[in-house]
Amino acid sequence: MDNFLLRELKGVPKTHVYRIIRSGEVRVNRGRATADTRLALGDEVRVPPVRVAAAASDAASAHVPPREFPVLFEDEHLLVIDKPAGVAVHGGSGVSFGVIEQLRRARPEARFLELVHRLDKETSGLLLLAKKRSALTHLQDQFRQRETGKTYAALVTGTWPANKKVIDVALHKYLNAEGERRVRAVSADHDEGQRSISLVKVVKVYDHAPPGFTLLDVTIKTGRTHQIRVHLAHEGHPIAGDDKYGEFALNKALAAGKFAGGCKLDRMFLHARRLAFDHPSSGERIELHAPLPAECETLLSRLSSTVS
Repeated sequence: MDNFLLRELKGVPKTHVYRIIRSGEVRVNRGRATADTRLALGDEVRVPPVRVAAAASDAASAHVPPREFPVLFEDEHLLVIDKPAGVAVHGGSGVSFGVIEQLRRARPEARFLELVHRLDKETSGLLLLAKKRSALTHLQDQFRQRETGKTYAALVTGTWPANKKVIDVALHKYLNAEGERRVRAVSADHDEGQRSISLVKVVKVYDHAPPGFTLLDVTIKTGRTHQIRVHLAHEGHPIAGDDKYGEFALNKALAAGKFAGGCKLDRMFLHARRLAFDHPSSGERIELHAPLPAECETLLSRLSSTVS
């Protein structure tokens, strides 16, 4: 939905496009739509009256700084980058620009460049973009039909039970009192809950001192908003540094360097480390890996060195 509106409402600021979506003013076949609503041929889309300000939009885009990101794979069909933490994938919701806007500015010759999927601003790692519309639709179909493989490295608080390997808990999106998007775990029979499945594997346990930490590999079988963050927190082991669903006091202590021999962590420890998909043109199975960022590797090294 958001890609459709951004294309059709040229000249309307992106922040306003996302605002009317969040407010429920955008409808598809008379039902409320969200930014990730999938559209099909024949759908009826209703939008409220909007004012097109092309000059203002052009002026705003001129202030987007061009930026390239580490490239892990690229050909004439697609681009895979290693997104750093703290960078949004697109503008909107109080963010004036993100990865896609900066890449378009850095590559003015690119005739087409679109996000295939999204990562949270706080999450680092593999991000897939399409350089042709045919590639975009082909890859998005794979994501929708769960034919892609996505694995994340997550450091959680406490000792994760080794026998807890599958989380099958429904999730429900809502807006908090400040109008910010949040997600909560709900019962399977919840009217608006969406079934969500995460597979969890313990990589290493750092339990030498309280509260202890566990490094996990989490492979998602469904791609819900904030899925990994909410699933892990729901199980009582939130992600280190998660400012939405984590433990405030522990995150503050991590940022101050009170664990791991003074090593500081001022980001969320969630990294999209593996991505597998079929190439949209050749059909070849592509599997890519993104190494952990330096600050995450340093923290794990310090945690290991302080084990008694």
